[in-house]
Amino acid sequence: MKPKMLIKMTVDLVMAVLLLLLMAYMLVGEEVHEWLGLAMFLLFVLHHLLNWNWHRNLTKGRITGVRIVQTTVDFLLLLSMIGSMISGIMMSRTVFAFLPISGGMGFARTLHMLSAYWGFILMNIHIGLHWGMIMGMMRKMTGIKKTSAIRTNAARILALSVSVFGIYVFVKQDIASYLFLRNMFVFFDMSQPLVLFLAEYIAMMGMWACLGHYLAILLSKTGKRRSKSGGNVI
Repeated sequence: MKPKMLIKMTVDLVMAVLLLLLMAYMLVGEEVHEWLGLAMFLLFVLHHLLNWNWHRNLTKGRITGVRIVQTTVDFLLLLSMIGSMISGIMMSRTVFAFLPISGGMGFARTLHMLSAYWGFILMNIHIGLHWGMIMGMMRKMTGIKKTSAIRTNAARILALSVSVFGIYVFVKQDIASYLFLRNMFVFFDMSQPLVLFLAEYIAMMGMWACLGHYLAILLSKTGKRRSKSGGNVI
């Protein structure tokens, strides 16, 4: 595997870990949360620099359904990251405490909550939309050229199980109330071990990634059918 590709995969993996820890901000502490948030934003910038060719080719090639969805998700994810950083700087008591910022705390908390939870969902849908490419890179790295039917079925069963648990956690924690501002304050069970919290959020990550993956498959198949029938590719 080329060094640049290895760096890309490492950056993406670290970002996924940071995303989990950032969602557990009350369990890891506010000071740690701020440093992790800064690291996430810097890695997000590095991720875009490493994938600069994607930006250069944004207006080139065919416009397909998958491409439209990927671009929309990426744009919204960018907005959520900017929102998280701006609101995080406004509320900072450690990393950016030296800045002469006062007032607007209510707005900053609301923006931070919206950006964090929508960003969590969008980032995992982004992973799912690119899952085929990720698996391709993993096969190159491991030297596995073809996946057996047993491994494929086992992976599908695991993905289904994780997604079902992810749906349960999403409903149990009432995440929708944060996404649509029905609840302005995030509830944390401080008696819950960090390991269990992370397990629940990993399940939700898997759920949204699966949604993105199968959405990409559906759009790709739809585009191919339209292409074969002579229709326009959108």
